[in-house]
Amino acid sequence: MWLINSSVGRKVVMSLTGLFLILFVTFHALMNAVAIISLDAYEAVCEFLGANWYALVGTAVIAGGAVLHIVYAFWLTMQNRKARGNDAYAVSSRPKNVEWASQNMLVLGIIVFCFLALHLFHFWAKMQLPEVMGEMPLSGEQALEATFSQLWVLPVYLVGFVALWFHLTHGFWSAFQSIGTTNDKWICRFKCIGFWWATVAVGLFVVEACYLTWFFGM
Repeated sequence: MWLINSSVGRKVVMSLTGLFLILFVTFHALMNAVAIISLDAYEAVCEFLGANWYALVGTAVIAGGAVLHIVYAFWLTMQNRKARGNDAYAVSSRPKNVEWASQNMLVLGIIVFCFLALHLFHFWAKMQLPEVMGEMPLSGEQALEATFSQLWVLPVYLVGFVALWFHLTHGFWSAFQSIGTTNDKWICRFKCIGFWWATVAVGLFVVEACYLTWFFGM
């Protein structure tokens, strides 16, 4: 199958799954902002996105997209290293016009994955999963307090946010490039859009984490 056997097809899969996850990140940043405005409203959102069938289907689709993105990222990285052969171990300076994020996407992705695992432990494993298992889940406010009342959480989350910002700013325009929707004019536009979009989305996460740490931990 072209999407599996072809390197171009693999890049398309990774790009499309990446763009799909970008939509989820945007939704998640906006959803979390509700907690700053009103904890009661945030609780209502959490109840709406509990163990209902549509929420479970959505969770499965997001998880599937994330797994595909990670698998294809490692697959393409190994493929590129194999193609470079001995040149992969040569010591050289970074080529001009090649972004730092581009050279370190796998490392950034691993940091983001570890941060995601921690975030899932703090929230999904204590909210939706217990409800699916027939146990008593934490409410949205309880999960927020249990997480952000621990002062070590904020610096760890901030490291994850920084890695996410770098990963997104490069991944956004790179995805459009991989699926063939860019030219010399549009690549600059997508880079600009990706920069500002990632800055606003990740900035929201930072503000939310800082506020919740102040609210529950101080």
